[in-house]
Amino acid sequence: MTAPAQPIEVLLVEDDPGDVLMTREAFEDNKIGNTLHVVRDGEEALDFLYRRGAHEQAPSPDLILLDLNLPKYDGRQVLERIKSDPDLSHIPVVVLTTSSAEEDILRSYKLHANAYVTKPVDLDQFIAAVRQIDEFFVTVVRLPRVGLSQG
Repeated sequence: MTAPAQPIEVLLVEDDPGDVLMTREAFEDNKIGNTLHVVRDGEEALDFLYRRGAHEQAPSPDLILLDLNLPKYDGRQVLERIKSDPDLSHIPVVVLTTSSAEEDILRSYKLHANAYVTKPVDLDQFIAAVRQIDEFFVTVVRLPRVGLSQG
């Protein structure tokens, strides 16, 4: 028997209000109760991760859902920054974007994305995809619990 899933902190980096709304809906419909934090551009994502400005009290995310096409810093720049920082590189990053271009997929994996998901256009399929990501990272994968005492 497996232990019940622990809720996790999820950071959604997404500038499209419709996609934010659909992602929130997918999380709210899940019974696990993960906390979804939303930032709207690459600069705000880095402020959240480094706890700067309005995000001084931000929790450390257990999972990041990252759009590629963002204002200020694009998702590729944010991904590169996350994966090159020893304090952040352990956080799984799922690229969740409209692009199905092979060059975007390859570049994301070369920048050490943990997964690449092309956003379905259909609302029900989009919600199902986000739920599957959420459930996978909560019930299947063991995530590091940073900040817990080492034993």
